[in-house]
Amino acid sequence: MMTTLDYYNKNAELFCTQTINVDMESLYQPFLRYLPEHAKILDLGCGSGRDSLAFKNKGYQVEATDYSEKLVAQAKKLTGIQVRLESFYELNDWEKYEGIWACASLLHCERGRLTEVIGRILNALKPDGICYMSFKYGETERIKDGRSFTDLDEQQAQALLDQLDGIESLEQWITVDKRPDRDEEWLNVLWKKK
Repeated sequence: MMTTLDYYNKNAELFCTQTINVDMESLYQPFLRYLPEHAKILDLGCGSGRDSLAFKNKGYQVEATDYSEKLVAQAKKLTGIQVRLESFYELNDWEKYEGIWACASLLHCERGRLTEVIGRILNALKPDGICYMSFKYGETERIKDGRSFTDLDEQQAQALLDQLDGIESLEQWITVDKRPDRDEEWLNVLWKKK
């Protein structure tokens, strides 16, 4: 059976073509308004590198990771920055970033490990650091086209927050997929390390 990682390695070029030109400015602004000028941002699960490039072009210091070798290669080529081949399960940085951007990446995290991974994100954030996460809106775990998805709704986001110390919710909102052929809803979450 094809795994999520296999999917991205086999379909990296198609995935990049489908996502590279999506206008994400309306999602960047809520995140960036909490960050200092020239803040250090980690793009966790950077995919094509689209968001890393946008943050770099806005003057931020950007690091990026992805677990797909093919997407790491695509992102390096697009951004000109080093991209670490690393799963979010392996994130081990300590108080290094003012912001962590996890756009449409943690939706591939096993639900039972979300608390652990968000704990790793908290460790990697400096005090008062900001984390943005987005999930397909819903409450199920499912497999679609060979990829595993963990959907999230407001109640599940709150339940996650309740399990974690030292973090507070700043904003939470629902958007519709920005790609022209999609109408899926997304849950967007902005959390701050206390």
